[in-house]
Amino acid sequence: MAHQTEFTAKLLDYVTKVSLRDDPILAELRELTSELPGGTSLQVMAEEAQLLALLVQLTGATSVLEIGTYTGYSALCMARALPSDGRLVTLDINPKWIEVANPYWQRAGVANRIEPIVGDAAESLELLRTERGEESFDLVFVDGDKAGYPSYYETALRLVRPGGLIVLDNTLFFGRVADPAVQDSDTQAIRDLNERLRGDDRVDLSLLVMADGITLARKRGRRAASAR
Repeated sequence: MAHQTEFTAKLLDYVTKVSLRDDPILAELRELTSELPGGTSLQVMAEEAQLLALLVQLTGATSVLEIGTYTGYSALCMARALPSDGRLVTLDINPKWIEVANPYWQRAGVANRIEPIVGDAAESLELLRTERGEESFDLVFVDGDKAGYPSYYETALRLVRPGGLIVLDNTLFFGRVADPAVQDSDTQAIRDLNERLRGDDRVDLSLLVMADGITLARKRGRRAASAR
């Protein structure tokens, strides 16, 4: 039992049937997203969004930061998992996606927990550092432009509290990271970050072989990090 199970389409369908807890709002938003150009590949998998909600609950998060809103599916799922006084800040460069997402956030009753910020992610992150201070978030979900991942990770480390969690999506990037012939900037950025993460003693680490690769990086406390 020490080997990875091969996940066929039939087995993945089984996993969905026995584990996914769905509802009409989520299903409608997924359907709308799938009809957009590139929507199928850009949409966070439903099972992954359910995992994100569970991680919010497990960490006891009351303050969540998301880099990359798209149509707002993952933000909706995480906001639902927050306590009534919890808040989720979500960043995207395109105001169109907030307009798409907001009606679904409203219908789900979580719009008051979500603060969208439109603009360049790097600039928005710097503004958050200035206004809210470092270590002001419990969980950070990174799903923005892939070339920006190394920078987003470093900033996320400063914004998340000790013991807090950074979740990075697409860290297997359609399998391209394992193909040395693929050298585009997005793939190389994720490949470089993956290699850097393995030796980063500031975090505890696990790369989940789920969806397109999900990396969990738990920020160590100051004593734990300095003791290594």
